[in-house]
Amino acid sequence: MLEIKNLYVSYGAIAALHGVTLSVKPGSIVTLIGGNGAGKTTTLRTVSGLLKPQAGEILYAGKSIVGVPPHRIVGLGLSHVPEGRMVFANLTVHENLMMGAYLQRQQGAIRASFESVFATFPRLKERAGQVAGTLSGGEQQMLAIGRALMSRPKFLMMDEPSLGIAPLLVKTIFEKIDEINRNQGITILLVEQNANLALEISHYGYVLETGKVILQDSSASLRRNPQVESAYLGG
Repeated sequence: MLEIKNLYVSYGAIAALHGVTLSVKPGSIVTLIGGNGAGKTTTLRTVSGLLKPQAGEILYAGKSIVGVPPHRIVGLGLSHVPEGRMVFANLTVHENLMMGAYLQRQQGAIRASFESVFATFPRLKERAGQVAGTLSGGEQQMLAIGRALMSRPKFLMMDEPSLGIAPLLVKTIFEKIDEINRNQGITILLVEQNANLALEISHYGYVLETGKVILQDSSASLRRNPQVESAYLGG
């Protein structure tokens, strides 16, 4: 569903990605793990059209999306839940979700999206009239995911969903990610520093280090890999 081939990305004179190649099969959860500065967020931002690559290909459903504007990429069915949640703090939960549905024109489809999001995250329904900036970190993460789901995506990219969230809610968030994949059939590319949780719910994983893929395998195999265990799993 997504193919990245030999991707090079720089921030000015600083090279961030050095020939990254990876693929995501339809219906799967694929995770990118690695330390700070490994290039995980850069990879997602480039797929979303927020960054322009110096070289390489990005194919979504078999078609190149390099140079396609971000809003058009969303229209193709690819949504991005950014690092740090980036909710609109002064808007209500309901208004934030409406922002996610900005490409939808039919009221019936928007209502169906709301029902689907509220079924996945009942807490958002309870807080629909509440200003987003007053929510807890975990609730804001639910809102960021819900906002992305409002565009009815086929492919969802999530950047560090556990960041800054109370441990109790982290488990809930990951259960919901798994549920979105299984129940709604949405393909997911997950960037996550909590490698244990990421490898637990994903099917396949890539390890990035200084802008390069240094390891790739099924998630189960990566969890047993001594190199991954010592570097990322606290082994």
